[in-house]
Amino acid sequence: MIYVVATTQMKPEGREAFIKGHKACIAETRKETGCLSYEGHTSVNDPNVYVVVERWESREDLNAHARAPHMKVWRELSAPLKASPTVIEIISEAKVDKISA
Repeated sequence: MIYVVATTQMKPEGREAFIKGHKACIAETRKETGCLSYEGHTSVNDPNVYVVVERWESREDLNAHARAPHMKVWRELSAPLKASPTVIEIISEAKVDKISA
């Protein structure tokens, strides 16, 4: 399983358009093969920080998501609404050995 946390600093004047535009992206992404969850959130501390939390069955599914037509549309729509580039962290499940106290 693959997790993704993508954080974007939105321009204050573009905040509403960014969030509205991402709702369409969310709806399309949730239909994709391998998408287990895909949600957008705003920071409690900074209303202009938008965080997408994703969960995918495999890296291949995530790679296909990046090439999806609606993602191209989203990238074009969101680019002028960002204050800085999106920071994307891809995380896999950690294999933790049993720890004894």
